[in-house]
Amino acid sequence: MVAGVVIFSAIPFTAVKAIANGPLGESLQRRLEERKKLAVQESSKFKALAQKARKESFWYGEERPRWLGPISYQYPSYLCGELPGDYGFDVAGLAEDPVAFQKYFNFEILHARWAMLAALGAVVPEVLDLSGAFHFIEPGDTLDYLGITGLHLAGSQGVLVIAFCQAILMVGPEYARYCGIEALEPLGIYLPGDINYPGGILFDPLKLSKDPVSFEELKVKEIKNGRLAMIAWLGFSIQAALTGKGPVQNLVEHISDPLHNNLFSTLKLM
Repeated sequence: MVAGVVIFSAIPFTAVKAIANGPLGESLQRRLEERKKLAVQESSKFKALAQKARKESFWYGEERPRWLGPISYQYPSYLCGELPGDYGFDVAGLAEDPVAFQKYFNFEILHARWAMLAALGAVVPEVLDLSGAFHFIEPGDTLDYLGITGLHLAGSQGVLVIAFCQAILMVGPEYARYCGIEALEPLGIYLPGDINYPGGILFDPLKLSKDPVSFEELKVKEIKNGRLAMIAWLGFSIQAALTGKGPVQNLVEHISDPLHNNLFSTLKLM
């Protein structure tokens, strides 16, 4: 397993080096140098505006909302609202070390985005299947991944196949992200942001970060939805283990349950 990770991790680096050292790489780098100075200036201006927007935002700084709301509590002094989604919650003291705190935040952003995709990927296929729009084959006690024979979510060795496919798809981008946004400059790609919010045409094609004020708020919304998605995915997994059914089917059965309906009617009358 370790050998496989090392091999896959070397692929992006080797590919970038091969292109960068060739005629195509030289041409791309020349083009980047021509426009990089202006791009750096624009990026610096945007970062200054973003810092100003964060200082004035409701969601950052010492006056930001806290996880206990109006209840009096001695919040950690090292949590000062610099990062999106900082509500002063650190009962285990994990963020006392600023270096470790930044690493934890990087990992949280990564897991939050994966969880949002995972939750969507769990709900959409089931909705399509229950509505009859698209039927996902279920041979025996296994569920095919997108109906592809051999890619089973349970049984056989399909989980390993899926993990292998995800490694191929994700190791490249994650390796570049880990090395830093400068890792793509040999390919003529300049990214104006940081490791968590690279921006640029690759990571922000809809230009959602154009307005620094709304961008700082979008960061908060993203981490809040990501945390909800992580909890939702945990709930999906526990439900599936206990009932053997998907989240949509469990929700439909819960809503249609007579006891639930009677309770809901009683609450409405009250």
